[in-house]
Amino acid sequence: MTVKPILGITMGDPAGIGPEITIKALSHQDIYQSCRPIVVGDARVLEKAVSLVDCKKIRIHPVMAVEDAQFEFGTIDVYDLKNTDMDALEYGKVSAMAGDAAFTSVKKVIELALEKKIDATITNPLNKEAMNLAGHHFSGHTEIYAEYTGTKDYSMMLADGDLRVVHVSTHVSLREACDRVKKERVLKVIRIANQACRDIGIVSPRIAVAGLNPHAGENGLFGREEIDEILPAVRQAASEGICVEGPLPPDTIFSKALGGIYDIVVAMYHDQGHIPLKVLGFQYDRQAGKWKAVNGINITLGLPIIRSSVDHGTAFDQAGKGIASELSLINAIEYGIKLANNRK
Repeated sequence: MTVKPILGITMGDPAGIGPEITIKALSHQDIYQSCRPIVVGDARVLEKAVSLVDCKKIRIHPVMAVEDAQFEFGTIDVYDLKNTDMDALEYGKVSAMAGDAAFTSVKKVIELALEKKIDATITNPLNKEAMNLAGHHFSGHTEIYAEYTGTKDYSMMLADGDLRVVHVSTHVSLREACDRVKKERVLKVIRIANQACRDIGIVSPRIAVAGLNPHAGENGLFGREEIDEILPAVRQAASEGICVEGPLPPDTIFSKALGGIYDIVVAMYHDQGHIPLKVLGFQYDRQAGKWKAVNGINITLGLPIIRSSVDHGTAFDQAGKGIASELSLINAIEYGIKLANNRK
């Protein structure tokens, strides 16, 4: 029998929806049939979340080592960092205390993965402002992982079903994002995208590379980045045996990928890749006045460890109400399982 991978799941910002959606996700018995999950954070935060989402049959089991976890459905193991001041915790509020708790949970889950104590890491949302107030000056999870794993060449991949997008740049200004479109970086991301598809079981990945400018520059009419930087990278990747096309017009490339023509899209900057994924995965019910679906996941590629994440924020407006959807976290767990099994 195949040994089920151990997944370390961070609790996220304790003032956000992370703890609540964690309880909801781990209330699905089928997850325990495919993996062995352990939450990294504060057990008291998770205990409070149990009451918020009305899962009274769930028991929180604090542990001080992964080896002490029970990995049984109905019992949620928590690697207890005791890193939250429960008297000061306010749902939906930005605070240095909560930002520090979220950060230290991420740092610990990275350490556990590097020590081979867990097989994959799954991250719940943190608040960047809160984290920086706590003195941890990172622009997001991706940069934290890069720093503590010593990784220089990395990229973000978003996925919802068969639509997958990987980015040349992410958390920088649009002006800087344009400046980062260079042959060497585009080529690295094409290679990363190709390997990412193979890691999830796609034997012969088909990669589409987006242009930076409208209509992919229209042969230099709207800019030369496609001619001078992107096309040379595509040609180099093709010469290495990678099945890649581009640069293609950004306004049609995602529809083609969603239709199955391509397995993954290389986007040039954050919003170019994020907007189509979130239009697809985030669905708001106007009549009910709430989100009926928040799908999609975020994976950091190029790391020595596996990191899969929800593709949404802390949702402070929903925190503490027990109404947040766990679908994105379930998606992230499923991708983490797939990546862990393929890496063995």
